[in-house]
Amino acid sequence: MSKVVRKLLVAAAILMACPTGTLAGTKGQNGNEGSFDWNPVMNAIIQVESGGNPRAVSGPSCGAMQITPICVRECNNILQKRKSKKRYTLNDRFDIQKSKEMFLLLQSYFNRANDIEHAIRSWNGGQHYSRRATQRYYEKVMRHLK
Repeated sequence: MSKVVRKLLVAAAILMACPTGTLAGTKGQNGNEGSFDWNPVMNAIIQVESGGNPRAVSGPSCGAMQITPICVRECNNILQKRKSKKRYTLNDRFDIQKSKEMFLLLQSYFNRANDIEHAIRSWNGGQHYSRRATQRYYEKVMRHLK
C-alpha cells in the first residue's frame, strides 16, 4: 500500500471518528451552531513548529505557532472587515492563547468547512499553498495528531 493511500485512510478514519455536526460546523440536535474543536490540530502544529516553546524565533516567525508579521496583518484585516475594534500586535505571537485566537480567526474566515487538511497546509504554505510543497509538513502534523 502506498504512503498516499495510507495517509488518506488515516485521515478518513479520523474524520469518521468525529461527530458529523462537529466536523461540518452544522447545526446540532439542539439547533445551536456546532463548534469544531481545533485544539488537537493547534497542539500538533505547536509541537511541529516550536516543540511547545512560546519564545521560539525563526527568522520573521515567532512564538509557539511561528506566526509571521504577514499573518498578524491578515488577522487585523479580518477584524477590521468584521468591524471589530480588537487588533493583534507582533508581541501577541509570543502568547500561546493569542496565537491560538489568530489561528481560529483565520480558520473562521478562510476555512468555513473546517477542513483539517486545508488548515494544516495553509498554516504552512498560505492560502494558495502547493500540495507538493506542504506534504512533509502535513505528514509531520498528522503524526502528532495520532
